[in-house]
Amino acid sequence: MKTKFLYLVAASSAIALSSCSKLGQLTSDNFTVTPTPLEVIGGEVPATINGTFPVKYMKKKAVVTVTPVLKYNGGEAAGQSATFQGEKVEGNGTTIQYKAGGVYTMKTNFTYIEPMQNSDLYARFDAKLGNKTVSIPEVKIGYGIIATSQLLSRCNMNASTAPDAFQRIMEQKQEANIKFLINQANLRASELESVSIRDLGKILREINDNEETRALQNIEVSAYASPDGKYTINEKLAQQRQDVSANYLKGELKKIEMDADVDTKFTAEDWDGFQELISKSNLQDRDVILRVLSMYKDPEEREQQIRNMSEVFTDIKESILPELRRARLIVNYEIIGRSDEQILAQYDRDPSKLSVEELVYGANRLVTDEETRRQWNETLGRLFPSDYRSFNNMAQVAITNGQTGLAQNYLRQAAGINKNAPEVNTNLALLALKDGDVAAAESYLAKGSGADTFKEIMGNLNIAKGNYTQAASDLAGVTSNSAALAQILAKDYNSAKTTLASIKNPDAITSYLQAILAARTGDAGTITTALANAIRQDASLAERAANDYEFVNYQSAVKSVLK
Repeated sequence: MKTKFLYLVAASSAIALSSCSKLGQLTSDNFTVTPTPLEVIGGEVPATINGTFPVKYMKKKAVVTVTPVLKYNGGEAAGQSATFQGEKVEGNGTTIQYKAGGVYTMKTNFTYIEPMQNSDLYARFDAKLGNKTVSIPEVKIGYGIIATSQLLSRCNMNASTAPDAFQRIMEQKQEANIKFLINQANLRASELESVSIRDLGKILREINDNEETRALQNIEVSAYASPDGKYTINEKLAQQRQDVSANYLKGELKKIEMDADVDTKFTAEDWDGFQELISKSNLQDRDVILRVLSMYKDPEEREQQIRNMSEVFTDIKESILPELRRARLIVNYEIIGRSDEQILAQYDRDPSKLSVEELVYGANRLVTDEETRRQWNETLGRLFPSDYRSFNNMAQVAITNGQTGLAQNYLRQAAGINKNAPEVNTNLALLALKDGDVAAAESYLAKGSGADTFKEIMGNLNIAKGNYTQAASDLAGVTSNSAALAQILAKDYNSAKTTLASIKNPDAITSYLQAILAARTGDAGTITTALANAIRQDASLAERAANDYEFVNYQSAVKSVLK
């Protein structure tokens, strides 16, 4: 009985082998994979597979489906399949000639997960010969994945700070106008009692009485005559208006005992003012007058051409020319805000007396320790609850400290106040990148233009998308791990070396990137030192280094570090 059973098993094996032999095995020599090792680009692992069916391999009634399969510790992932068929098969597959054989190209893609770093690529076959299933053993055709781009998630990214608009010195201008009657240069009481003249006097007194917070730059008098009548008369008239206006100002300065010079000038015929008023008017022939001004440069010719338009000239005499018979009195001065020391002292006494910009300025630039900065921002949020900057800037500190959950909470509050704030959206994009959500990061960053770290986060986004050359361009001038990562991935190794050497506070990832750069440039000596530094600062990098195909040609160096 036992003998009979063994005979049946042997017979079954022979039949199976006979079925296999009808198509035969394929080997790794029948395939080339580009790239090898594979590489993660934009979170995906693309591969191009070139295959060959040998001559007299594809039987005329055979159908073979080839599926790329990526095997890794704990699982596998199947790529896009392709089907091939013999000459006598009517189907949708690619026909391969029996006598000639054939070559083909397949493109496949795998979504990357961390365990795939140490993996092998196989070609798996599903074959039929007529109605019978044929077994073709799977073939290993590629190995390993370079996952250097994934180090982005371990690179520190600079969060965006909402800026203050504080200006210690603000330039100000106060202006008044004195109007004159036609062909006159005397100051009328009605003009000297106007609101603008009273306001000008008030500003002069404030400047004189508050030298610590107000600083006079200069006082100007510009007098004009309207561009009608003889030039010689207008010239004399404009100078007289200048002089009487300047003397009036000097008298006012003397009353308040203020020592200041008055700069004077006059314009005999104010054609510029005339053109401006005409362009803003509703006169019927406005465009015609403007053409005359552009065609004729001689003042007398201009005036004559305009006077020829008798009907419109009447309107000009009534509504335009009286406005040009004037003197402009201008006080240019500066408002001087609190000094840094005064802002800090005022905060200690009573922060409610500080302006919103002084509070944001103090939190951003005057305090250095995080606890004090938090207190300033909390005070800002309490005193000015409709200002998003307190929450955004507390989120910025939380991101710097790796407190992403706390940062997310602050940013929700900031967005509730101003959902379009560029700093808020840039920081939300940063957190999305940290989570690997490229689509959300891109959506947030679309509203981040203008934030101080916008270009930096855009560069990081382009790393995540696999746009390495653009990423390196975005990060130009930034000395960070992610900037060096972009340069390595873009194969700009000289720039990467400079960037890594310039990082002020190098960490474990800085050293690990130096090791990768050394491997890519054939600097075996630096690999050992850099890896040792990286693992000393972050022990978790030891496992990564052991499986990192960046070091495939330097296994002895890696092993010496991992002992």
